[in-house]
Amino acid sequence: MVLDFYKKLNQILQSEKRLVLMVVIANEGSSPGRKGFKMLVAKNQMFGTIGGGIMEHKLVEFAESLLDKPTFEPFIKHQIHDKSAPKDQSGMICSGQQTIAFYDITAEFLPLVEQIINEKDFVISYSNLGINIPAENTEWSLSETNSLAQKVYIIGGGHVGLALSEVLSRMEFEIHILDHRENLNTMEANNFVHSKQTVEFEEIGNYIPEGGNVYVVIMSFGYRTDDIIIRQLINKDFLYIGMLGSKEKISTLFQNMVEDGFDKDRIARVYAPIGIDIKSETTQEIAISVAAQLIRVKNQNR
Repeated sequence: MVLDFYKKLNQILQSEKRLVLMVVIANEGSSPGRKGFKMLVAKNQMFGTIGGGIMEHKLVEFAESLLDKPTFEPFIKHQIHDKSAPKDQSGMICSGQQTIAFYDITAEFLPLVEQIINEKDFVISYSNLGINIPAENTEWSLSETNSLAQKVYIIGGGHVGLALSEVLSRMEFEIHILDHRENLNTMEANNFVHSKQTVEFEEIGNYIPEGGNVYVVIMSFGYRTDDIIIRQLINKDFLYIGMLGSKEKISTLFQNMVEDGFDKDRIARVYAPIGIDIKSETTQEIAISVAAQLIRVKNQNR
């Protein structure tokens, strides 16, 4: 995640005084390094990744050699993952390609790092001129924000909600969890989310914004609360809405909704039972199956 990466960069730069920052600014095909991947290399430590494998090993050694030389201006390296390519071979054979920008980072960069860490929705621009250098025309560039674009609202703070929060916290999701039970031990133990609230499920629609980057995961205490929740949210527009439960429970719930006049097409959009079918049995397995489904939805239009 961008914010975590720059927090680590801040820590390493404070102690090392200089490092090389590598940023993947473009990728095509089956490239292991995707646009936005970042890695920093200092004399005594490194952090992040630009895709791994022999390519990363080679470029880390190259970055280390740059630290033995005077300061350098930003530049890029193309890496083609095909041994038949006439030049810029990465040493990998996965057939894609990527472009990595190299930046010389010194203590002068620290004020900008502080902005990236502390200012909400801060935009970071990488180009041949530098990082966050205003310019109308650049030879190459990439912009990203320090905020998390994908927002997950987990309704139900029990054991599965806790496990799902932990899994998603390792990915680029902004996680919010809501429950109607006061002093719930699993809610109190949940330190993986960006926010947690105790709310009345009859008012759940007021707490979840619509949007093409919003995922809603319904895993409340039981049938009655699931019914209250889904009836409020079914006509709202989200990228994803899913509900935990047995096929029998969900079939009964949806049939009752149809009889009460809810739109069948809206109901058909709900992922239920939620998750990828991996024959999940444990809480952790259910969490992994749900996380996998969210990732598939997130990446399906990449």
